[in-house]
Amino acid sequence: PLPAQGSLLYLDTLHATFPRALAPRGTALLSWTPGHPSAPAGWPLPTLYCTPARAGTLPSRAAALRVQLLFALRERVLHVLEAGLATELHDALATLRTSWPELAQDLALGRLSPQPGLPEGERGRLQALLLPDAPRAAELQAECARGFEGIVRRLWPQLEVVVVGTAHGAEQLYCDALRQADCKGLPFYCPFYRAAGALLGVNLWPKEPAPRFLLCPDWAFYEFLPCPAEEEPQTVLLDELWEGREYELVLTARPREYRCRAGEVLRVAGFHKQCPVVEPVRRESQVLSVRGESIPEERFCRSLCRAVGMWPGARLVDYVCVESALLGASSGACAPHYEVFVELRGLRDLSEGQRYKLDQCLQEDFPTYKSFRFKGSIGPLRLHLVGTGAFSRLREALGSPVPMPRVLREERLLQLIQGTVIS
Repeated sequence: PLPAQGSLLYLDTLHATFPRALAPRGTALLSWTPGHPSAPAGWPLPTLYCTPARAGTLPSRAAALRVQLLFALRERVLHVLEAGLATELHDALATLRTSWPELAQDLALGRLSPQPGLPEGERGRLQALLLPDAPRAAELQAECARGFEGIVRRLWPQLEVVVVGTAHGAEQLYCDALRQADCKGLPFYCPFYRAAGALLGVNLWPKEPAPRFLLCPDWAFYEFLPCPAEEEPQTVLLDELWEGREYELVLTARPREYRCRAGEVLRVAGFHKQCPVVEPVRRESQVLSVRGESIPEERFCRSLCRAVGMWPGARLVDYVCVESALLGASSGACAPHYEVFVELRGLRDLSEGQRYKLDQCLQEDFPTYKSFRFKGSIGPLRLHLVGTGAFSRLREALGSPVPMPRVLREERLLQLIQGTVIS
């Protein structure tokens, strides 16, 4: 649970920046919290939301997001669109793209259609909250028939901000994609910074494109290891940080809990009333290294995005990467290498020359990788396309409301993604 101080800081910042944001029923929540209702705000304000709390607790992620989307669509006057994760907002809007005729019909009739993962008793209770609204259904049909570029602003003209629980790391790719297409023209606000299951900081600057967080001294006990690592590393405390430097976080979240390296690397962006303001940089565990070359996830993603830019008409939806050793014999007899699974929009297939562009970008961006490739100790990267919606189905199969890693370490996840390969 969030400290009350964190929730109050968030709500005060939201209201100061977007004065209509706390209007009754002016917020739609798209978030799957199986078993118990909760919101990124962490504050029990039921009058704030137009989406019923029980919709987020359904046993199926896909059903929960579809039901919440339907309740959001019936409201024309929304000021805030809130999602636990950017992927949840993306998947809900993907449902809008594929199922808008059925959603419009449900709106017009005031009904909730049966669907997998929606128990019949729960469907009846939720349907009792709906009323027929033919004019709103006609608006939905008209806007979706025009296409989906900027659809969010067109459906909710008074929308001011999109609030997401996480906007960095693995979720940043989805935030960027939403900003460029469905949510064009809207600011994204990530209010909280969490690590190791604890709330550590709050974002007081909602309109800035890159989230940065004020570390609150009394929410945990913080220590920091300077990066790059020293020969005999010594931790430093909050008042010993230097602006512009990077540090690995060492955390004791609560009294009597274990002290641990959280695996998070932060950059000190400045200070606010003597408290450090930090930007998340990377997770130390999300690194590719088949021969010790150590390519961090966020830098691999930049190389991948550069390669996608060389594929005419392609837009990157999502990806995962795995070191070939995890595949065993199915990876072939060549030297250890990367296996990359990519979902694209706008392009159905890639030539061998296009596939090689990613390996070429990695060689240009990482001299150590280029050296190992030249020596033959790292084999050529293998790129696989997966079907449309593959990652959304994978998140549903995982049954977990936390971000999915981009560097896979688990065979179970790999088997799930391999089942979606189309080329």
